[in-house]
Amino acid sequence: MRVITSVRYFLGMGILLSVFASCNPATEKQVEEVKYGPVNQTYDLPDVSGKIYYVSPEGNEKSDGLTLDKPTTIESAFAKVTSGDAIVLRGGTYRSGDLEFNQGITIQAYGNEKPVLNGTLVADRWQQVNDSLWVTNWEKLFPDGPESWWNRRGNERFTPMHRFNNDAVFIDGQFLQSAGNTDEVNDSTFYVDYENKQIYIGTNPKSKVIEITAFRKALYRPLSSVNGKEPDKRGPVIRGITFTQYADTMVHIGGAGLAIDQHGRDVVGTVFENCTFSNCFKIGMFAISDSLILRNCNVFNTNTEGIYIVASKDVILENNIFENNNIEKWTGYYPSSVKIFNQSHNAIVRHNLVTNQPNSNGVWWDVGNNDGAFINNHVENVSQNGFFFEISNGATVAGNVFENCENAMLVLNSCDVHVFNNTFIDSKVSFRRDSRGDQLGVFGWHVTLGPDVEKRFGHMFVNNLMYFTEESNSSMLNAEQAAYLCERLTVPHLKTFDNDVFIRNTNDEAEKAAIIQWSPYQNERCRIDIFSPEELTNIHSEFLVNSEYLENIESSLFVDIDNKDFHLSPEYATIGTPASIPAKVSALMGIDENTKPFIGAVAP
Repeated sequence: MRVITSVRYFLGMGILLSVFASCNPATEKQVEEVKYGPVNQTYDLPDVSGKIYYVSPEGNEKSDGLTLDKPTTIESAFAKVTSGDAIVLRGGTYRSGDLEFNQGITIQAYGNEKPVLNGTLVADRWQQVNDSLWVTNWEKLFPDGPESWWNRRGNERFTPMHRFNNDAVFIDGQFLQSAGNTDEVNDSTFYVDYENKQIYIGTNPKSKVIEITAFRKALYRPLSSVNGKEPDKRGPVIRGITFTQYADTMVHIGGAGLAIDQHGRDVVGTVFENCTFSNCFKIGMFAISDSLILRNCNVFNTNTEGIYIVASKDVILENNIFENNNIEKWTGYYPSSVKIFNQSHNAIVRHNLVTNQPNSNGVWWDVGNNDGAFINNHVENVSQNGFFFEISNGATVAGNVFENCENAMLVLNSCDVHVFNNTFIDSKVSFRRDSRGDQLGVFGWHVTLGPDVEKRFGHMFVNNLMYFTEESNSSMLNAEQAAYLCERLTVPHLKTFDNDVFIRNTNDEAEKAAIIQWSPYQNERCRIDIFSPEELTNIHSEFLVNSEYLENIESSLFVDIDNKDFHLSPEYATIGTPASIPAKVSALMGIDENTKPFIGAVAP
């Protein structure tokens, strides 16, 4: 378990005293540290209307589990619970899985104990094949393949087909990568012979703990009948549980399909607090659930997605850590540590740490979503896009720090994304549009759920601080469209673009990079490179009038960037000409609407 405490203090930010599933902005404001990830605490017994079932790894399935001194098994408890009941887990490792329920129940740790649901079994019967190869028989295998839309011809040399199988091997807790045959097996890979149901490793198993996946999921909350009970519409409340080392989606809430008329109303009010999702070979947690809350959780070492929210409204993700998605390095897929997909409305993602994503996107709103909010997050070391908003309608991006991201933000084929008071450090921003949507594409009707091609505009970029060191020589902000659309799409991507500060420390040996790559512009490329705010003002008189560009500043811009204190240093505390922050944005950021305007993510 990790708790990371931010040293960033936003004026009036604070952790909310209470959060309602309606996603109304916070009205109570205080200055307080943000604690990312699970927080150590001692749980009281849950206050429920029904029964409390006690379980332990050594529980007796014949016990009714209704008293602490006579716990039952976790499998027995899940078979019994009805809506209003609770399952309280004693500490220890439960090597169990594929547990189904369809009732509104509470699942939580006992006191300060640490229950772990683990999807593997220990493999302790190995035969030596040669000096560098050992084999064991294994019955519980999970062969799989890519989705039908995956481009095998273009990607198989980077992502061999065996990577799509969901079997996993862990040696002393470290996962191995799959191999295509025994010749490829070494101390960091394994091979599965599916015909003979055997698994090969290249590490001497003596004195090692070797675990192999044996369960597909940890928990599944379907919409169908389970254990003779019809589903209610209540989501579970899950607190203080670690889910690790499962073959597929570890926790699955709600339906399985992505139909155009499907929404999360069939399961309402799902809550996860102080949970860990780690080391799985597909998705950490998948949910179709309105009014879902994910708070103070740690999600790391996942594969296609860490958290996957589909067709759900009034979602809150706060104070979480999202780290290292796409551990098998799939190409031709669309990995994201958090994906909010397919008509999810009013999702708020705030006060999260999105970090160390060498093979993945950070947080991605993908297709047909409305009114997203990405607020007061710290996003660092993301190789693709830290914040990605695609074919969707309306988002507020405010109070975030983006650090060392290939793309801090990509707004693609969307409208009305309002970007206020963010700090971008060696992390560029892109607004992009193309003709996708003129015809149905690979994913059929999905492309019709966002704005039409001619309506992909209305963005705002105000009070932002962009700081590029000598390590980054790219443009800072790109407004992009293809040349063939130049006559068709003549309205700029942005409707408001001002009160920003751009700072670059240049490398004398590198060719000077533009601040902005701007389209549409009437030339052969439909694009012009902008090297100063005045150059864009000369083209669009309303843009960058109150913005400034500085080069090669000599003193430190921030109070203590090494320790993640992104307050501006005293010399630069009054930099720029900030505009008033709209009341909606102030409320989302947790600052008083009468606060004096400022540049960047952190108030002076």
